[in-house]
Amino acid sequence: MKVVSMSAPEIDEQDIAAVVEVLRSGRLALGPAAEAFESEIAEYVGVRHAIAVSSGTAALHLVARALGIGPGDEVIVPSFTFAASVNAILYVGAKPVFADIEEDTYNLDPQDVKRRITSRTRAILAVDVFGHPVEWDEILTLADRYGLLVIDDACEALGAEYRGRKVGQFGSAATFAFYPNKQITTGEGGMIVTNDDRIARVCRSLRNQGRSEDGSWLFHRHLGYNYRMDEMSAALGRSQLRRIESFLEKRQRVADLYTERIVRLPFVRPPVIRSHVRMSWFVYVITLTADIDRNKLMKCMAAQGVQTRGYFEPIHKQPYIRELGIDGGDLPVTESVAQRTIALPFHNNMSAEDVEYVVEALTTAVEAVVG
Repeated sequence: MKVVSMSAPEIDEQDIAAVVEVLRSGRLALGPAAEAFESEIAEYVGVRHAIAVSSGTAALHLVARALGIGPGDEVIVPSFTFAASVNAILYVGAKPVFADIEEDTYNLDPQDVKRRITSRTRAILAVDVFGHPVEWDEILTLADRYGLLVIDDACEALGAEYRGRKVGQFGSAATFAFYPNKQITTGEGGMIVTNDDRIARVCRSLRNQGRSEDGSWLFHRHLGYNYRMDEMSAALGRSQLRRIESFLEKRQRVADLYTERIVRLPFVRPPVIRSHVRMSWFVYVITLTADIDRNKLMKCMAAQGVQTRGYFEPIHKQPYIRELGIDGGDLPVTESVAQRTIALPFHNNMSAEDVEYVVEALTTAVEAVVG
């Protein structure tokens, strides 16, 4: 039986050589590779500053700290996201306020965001879900009208564009992540990008135990963290970044192969991509009709050797959020979509035969579940 895994990074000999070169140099931390990676990401995204950190979660945490968000503040965020988006708010003692999502893109619904704004709202944390940019014009207009900060969780969206501008240029700061299933990988790692000199300066300090650039090694201006990116990860990231456009094209090709087959299937909807965005494909997520039992379908596909994953489980229903006494509120679209979305196997080098096999397994599973 053929087995099709969920994801796979694309690593070549140049990537391996870049990491080996760092290992042979003896400079494994706080060196030139991380600085160069920051400069190259900043240039690619089109911003003044990039700050390399140990993960996308660390990036979100430091941005929230640098913006001064804390106890008594509310931050509007989707529940249909990865836990890190919400955890960064909790880390600084603020309260996440969950807003519902759009029925097509699964990004924050600007109209529902507006309904959630109160006198305690300090910021909007928008997530470019699955690599599809949020409706930035509407989010930024709301933020300007109500005097709110904006954080862009672009951890799934490196290379995406909204009306011709790369994601990462919107809001006070944005974050990227480089886990092995992302568009490029550093193994573990993340990046903060911003045009704000103060945010960049504070984040550089906070990631390095609160040290300031003008102080001694044992002088700590802030309560900081060890959120640095090591030199091996940075070297891998630099090598991967040189091929980012090739990677995005490959992922687009795989997505197109899926869509042209899935669009013909009953009971299944392919992703919806708006015309004014450039999608940066992180995962390929389909949506089932309400009469399909998702768990049964996933088990049927697993029996055929095809890995799948439900995306996402709503954060407001997670045990730790309930234990904190945080009320998710009324999120009908989130709760409906979360029961009907499935990520199919997806990576740069999936062949047409791989895609065909997955879609055949999906078709068989749908027929078995529907009866």
